[in-house]
Amino acid sequence: MDVIPTTAGSVRGRRKGGVAAFAGIPYAAPPFGPRRLRPPQPPEPWSDVRDAFAPGPSAPQPGYHPALVGLLGEAGEVGEDCLSLNVWTPSPGRAEGGLPVMVWVHGGAFRNGAGSLPSYDGARLAADGVVCVTLNYRLGAEGFLLLPDGTSNLGLLDQIAALEWVRDNIAGFGGDPDNVTVFGQSAGAISITALLTMPRARGLFRRVITQSGAGHHSHPEHIARRVTERLAALAGVAPTREALAAVPPERLVAADAALSREIAQDTDPARWGESAGGGTTVLPVVDGATLPKRPIDAIAAGAGRDVDVLTGTTSDEFRLFLVPLGIQSRITDEVLHGFLAGFGLDPDQARAVYAAARPGASPGDLFSAAMTDHAYRVPAVRVAEARAASGAETFVYEFTRPSPAMDGALGACHMAEIGFVFGNLTDPLVGPDAPRDLCDRMRAAWISFARTGRPDAVTSGDAAPTWPAYGERRSVMLLGDAAPAVCDDPAADARELWAGRR
Repeated sequence: MDVIPTTAGSVRGRRKGGVAAFAGIPYAAPPFGPRRLRPPQPPEPWSDVRDAFAPGPSAPQPGYHPALVGLLGEAGEVGEDCLSLNVWTPSPGRAEGGLPVMVWVHGGAFRNGAGSLPSYDGARLAADGVVCVTLNYRLGAEGFLLLPDGTSNLGLLDQIAALEWVRDNIAGFGGDPDNVTVFGQSAGAISITALLTMPRARGLFRRVITQSGAGHHSHPEHIARRVTERLAALAGVAPTREALAAVPPERLVAADAALSREIAQDTDPARWGESAGGGTTVLPVVDGATLPKRPIDAIAAGAGRDVDVLTGTTSDEFRLFLVPLGIQSRITDEVLHGFLAGFGLDPDQARAVYAAARPGASPGDLFSAAMTDHAYRVPAVRVAEARAASGAETFVYEFTRPSPAMDGALGACHMAEIGFVFGNLTDPLVGPDAPRDLCDRMRAAWISFARTGRPDAVTSGDAAPTWPAYGERRSVMLLGDAAPAVCDDPAADARELWAGRR
């Protein structure tokens, strides 16, 4: 067993297969009682050596729809002491030449998830020479309401507190605090894009990898206030910190779930902004203080240009939200037409463009393709475009391997790449007989980026093409069952539909 000192006290981990794991280390005090709905505070120090053998509780959350649980996994036990992190390292106590650090921020629509899910086990990444950290942060109403006194983005402040813990402690675990890459997926990637533009996060990381999440998903203050007021009404209390902090966590979770159902049926962006018609309620809040601007606008103005960025999406992101729930087959041409028009597209032109690339596609297939572009691909492209305009390099990928889950009906859906990045091929979306060469390529590229700022390494001795930065040629690296391939401006016709939008 390895014992490592931290700023709050020493922790004892367990070693397996050359990697030491430390689980459930508090990076902040439990955010309940007098600390509820307030910024994170330092953890209470301890004097004895603390066993770091098991992950800490997850943040309060509703859990996934039963149809999705088998694909995404449950976060496990929830509890008040939820602000903890987990560390995997091949060199605990290493004194010289710290290793690159990769800090994972989980997804889950800002409502679900935990850093302790089996798919996020960092042992394989650590075995390849990095220190891997995963973390929990406050979710839902606890983490992202805008309160009357201006308090907001508590979940993002939790993430910053975790990164400050990494800065102050990771050298003891063999990591280099000056070479930190923050990587994450979905809500985690949206969070990281926000962190890229937040003054309080500046200097805490050198690189970011954003998987299936970019810089458009946030709420302006007037939308965020509406979310707070409606959620409080559903919880049966006034929309104040004092009233909301007196509500049992499970009641706030239930109110958030009820609001999610309401918003999912209301497609008016004037009322619910980026959440309209979707499954999210809370999002990062552009409050002018913690988050000064909408992240994509801040990036266009040059924020984060000194940070290396790797970003990308999967080919069929939105099928994960449609197929398991039986929604895909219920989409009609009328529904498709309405959504395309609601996005400001010419519905007939957009339908023709998406159909031309998908012969025989159903209205549900076309709806999924358009939603994939609207929610994921085009926002990622906009980040790359904005950074290129300010002279900052961005590397862009598209993950193309269809998940074999549900007899292949999911395609290369949201989250299909995660098992390959972590090297955990038991992930439910990976399926049996997963190609290990793809796993090796992706893990090597992510680690190469964390080490050097370039994702060129794919596997040792491999003849894969050099990965160019996104620029005038709009180069994207395709990662899937076939050998890695650079494609210039993939799906250009569909991208051009969104010119002047997103």
